[in-house]
Amino acid sequence: MVKEPESMDELIYFTKRAVGDGYVKGWVYKEMCPSCGKGLMGKPVDRKTGKVKIRAKDYVCPECNHTVEKEEYEETLTCEAKYTCPKCKFEGETENPFKWKNAKIFNVEEQKDKAAKAITFNCEKCSEKIAITKKMK
Repeated sequence: MVKEPESMDELIYFTKRAVGDGYVKGWVYKEMCPSCGKGLMGKPVDRKTGKVKIRAKDYVCPECNHTVEKEEYEETLTCEAKYTCPKCKFEGETENPFKWKNAKIFNVEEQKDKAAKAITFNCEKCSEKIAITKKMK
């Protein structure tokens, strides 16, 4: 059973989108600092503006300033999702590793397959492959 987030402050990633005739809502929670165990790891904050540096290559603990590289930290996270399968209309929940993999996605506008970075999982009922893609350009 996945737990829906109460605030965007506790998340690293969140998306709500239509997938064919189905629907996916996915999110990834921040983890506690491995060093001090008190703060939630997050992207560094700019001291002047107070805004998060979204393109930063590392995650920082706000309590003890412990730093972990982006790739190393994101490998430990899990992506939770609630979905409605586009094939069988089954409503389910799933937890998968938060890893972006290359996947072939059918582009309706161009009527051909395209490669895109995606988090993929299968429907619990009919095993249809469902992909949460990064925003396609």
